[in-house]
Amino acid sequence: MKLSHLRQIVDYMQGLKHINAIHRIGDSVIKIVFDRDNVFYFNMQKGNAYISKCSKEIGRSKVYNAPFDVILSKRFNRAQIDSVELYNGDKIMRIKASISGAYKAQSTLLQLEFTGKTTNAIILDEDEIILEALRHVDAYSSYRIIKVGQELVAPPALPFTPKEYPLEDVEAFLLETCDQEQAQRLNALKKQKSAFITKKLQKLERLYAKLDDEVVLKEEVERLQHYGNLVLSNLHNIKPYQSVLALTDYDGTKIEVEVDSKISVPSRYSDYLFKRAKKSKQKVRNLHIERESLAGKINHLKHFLAVVENAKDVASINLLFPPRQQMKKEKPNESYEVFWVEGYKVLLGKSEKGNIDLLENSRAKDIWFHMRDRPSAHVIVVTDKKNIPESVIHEAAGLCVDFTMFENGTYLVDYTQRRNVKIQDGANVHYIDYKTVDIEKY
Repeated sequence: MKLSHLRQIVDYMQGLKHINAIHRIGDSVIKIVFDRDNVFYFNMQKGNAYISKCSKEIGRSKVYNAPFDVILSKRFNRAQIDSVELYNGDKIMRIKASISGAYKAQSTLLQLEFTGKTTNAIILDEDEIILEALRHVDAYSSYRIIKVGQELVAPPALPFTPKEYPLEDVEAFLLETCDQEQAQRLNALKKQKSAFITKKLQKLERLYAKLDDEVVLKEEVERLQHYGNLVLSNLHNIKPYQSVLALTDYDGTKIEVEVDSKISVPSRYSDYLFKRAKKSKQKVRNLHIERESLAGKINHLKHFLAVVENAKDVASINLLFPPRQQMKKEKPNESYEVFWVEGYKVLLGKSEKGNIDLLENSRAKDIWFHMRDRPSAHVIVVTDKKNIPESVIHEAAGLCVDFTMFENGTYLVDYTQRRNVKIQDGANVHYIDYKTVDIEKY
């Protein structure tokens, strides 16, 4: 961050009077809510520190409870701002705030240092004693010790006069900074998650390509059964411990059949061939099940990949990859996906089997979603409430569309309580008392 830009942002913040809320929303990002129209994000990442405002508020990635966060909340939540200033002529912002107590007001300094490799956020008392810091620094790392209870030493003054870079509109600059940062995060996240899904997709496609051909398997069954019968017809010509049997077919044709050379009794060669035929027959019987299962998983991952690649913001991708701690210790069911929307558990069937599992295992008060008048993924919102937020309904219906349709357009999604859905055959259902929501996919 340029010193000139920081100076202009400090000037822009002079009208702010209170800090309503303050907390970390990322490992190096502090969110300060001054008022409804002024929510600032201070990214204190080493080598890439900056300040931004966003048109859409960004939520926490997790709740932070480190000593730094406890002191930050205690000293600055619902505090009155005494001053916002540039410190030491350097890229350091100081926010002085006070909270009125029973006897006297308690003042605290939040020092935000945008100084490259030494970027830090430091909380100081009125005597400039360090109360806590985002990053602690010992004497072995720097002459400037950042440690609780130590007096903070000011950094040396800049040995040069920085250039000026006037901003036409500070707020527009802050908003643009947020847009650029979010775009970079989005692209990086898309690349990471797309690579993860593509790897899984390629693995399934390789498995699908290696599946046996049903016609070839049937021919193998017939051939092995035929060879087994021929062995019974040629027992008088077969000797034990042979690896290749010389047999005469019913039309007089001479053929050779490979068998297990460990078999000591000629009559067991026929059992060996009949067992192989039986195994191949079982493969034929189960092949379509395995093929349909793999095809369903491949189709689901293709939809998943498309949803990630078409995501408009980071929050949309984070929705698809819930934190592991939210999943608790539940054993994952491979037939459906689990998402979390505003604290509600949302289940999405990956295939027909997944849709059936959802229908059979959901509860009466759960909310069921399905696209109108067309086959689609089934979605269940797990809840015991009759009414759930419109935003959750819209997200669940959106997932139903995203994991069913590749084409853009406007689609209708019906939803109702699971008690109103009657299973007819497999994943085919009849439902009543439903509502409908329009979902625009673009």
